[in-house]
Amino acid sequence: MSIVRASHVVWDWNGTLLHDNEVVLAAVNEVGAEFGRPPLRWEEWQQFYSRPVRACYERVLERSLSDADWARVDRLYHDKYDALLHTSVLAPGVPEELVAWREGGRTQSLLSMWFHTQLVPTIAGHGLTDLFQRVDGLPGDLGGESKTEHLVRHLKAQNLEPADVVLIGDVVDDALAAQAVGAPCILVATGAMTRTALEATGVPVADTITEAMRYVVPA
Repeated sequence: MSIVRASHVVWDWNGTLLHDNEVVLAAVNEVGAEFGRPPLRWEEWQQFYSRPVRACYERVLERSLSDADWARVDRLYHDKYDALLHTSVLAPGVPEELVAWREGGRTQSLLSMWFHTQLVPTIAGHGLTDLFQRVDGLPGDLGGESKTEHLVRHLKAQNLEPADVVLIGDVVDDALAAQAVGAPCILVATGAMTRTALEATGVPVADTITEAMRYVVPA
């Protein structure tokens, strides 16, 4: 087991703390239907998924996407996602593992590539707000970009040194963002990418949040 020492956890949200795979797939297939693409199974979506998401959808839809097309895709996806969001549940081990980390006198925050204006009330609705010293979602109204620059700002806003932090997420982009800033990362094979793709990053890969936290030793 690869042990990571950290005094602060930066959590991802969708696919990590929130189990929303069914909602994601329904939203993806809403986009596909609009563009004449047959429905995907979850395993097929995992094979396609990557960031930037615009290029991912170009592969799914087998066409280039203009800026207008991409805005349409993004809106179709999020309208469907928002309509079904209430059916999502917290991942196993949440909030128990987060409570245990906080009660050990350590800190944590949340950084998501989901829209900030929707992220904040959703976290509040699950009763998790007080567990995080900071919550940052995506500013603006168009998603799909890389997490790296957002992670830089997230850490700077909290005066955190990357070496003291572990990022826990569910996609390769989380590992790349952590690597770019010099922070360790643990991935959970619970979201939009296959375990094979996650393991190729070289960072520890866990099956659950509880297992992921076994890799973390308080600094």
